[in-house]
Amino acid sequence: MLNNKAIFGFIAAAVTLPAFAETQCQNHPAAEQIPPAKFQEQLKAEGYQIRTFKKTDGNCYEIYGKNKEGKRVEIYFDTKTGKPVKSEVK
Repeated sequence: MLNNKAIFGFIAAAVTLPAFAETQCQNHPAAEQIPPAKFQEQLKAEGYQIRTFKKTDGNCYEIYGKNKEGKRVEIYFDTKTGKPVKSEVK
């Protein structure tokens, strides 16, 4: 049987794990980045429905929404090239 310290340690590790798993993108100077509003418009023109759009601490643009097939997606993009760095279709 686990004691309270072991349970607390397990919970603390599980809670902090996502912070270590964040996707990292190259840090581009602001003048070289695609402006967020312009990039969102490009994505919408490609058929994405964006529920959430943000710039991550890891220097990526991240979206939550649906792709043109209507499937839920979470995608990280390079801020300069607009190319996907990591994606998950749900």
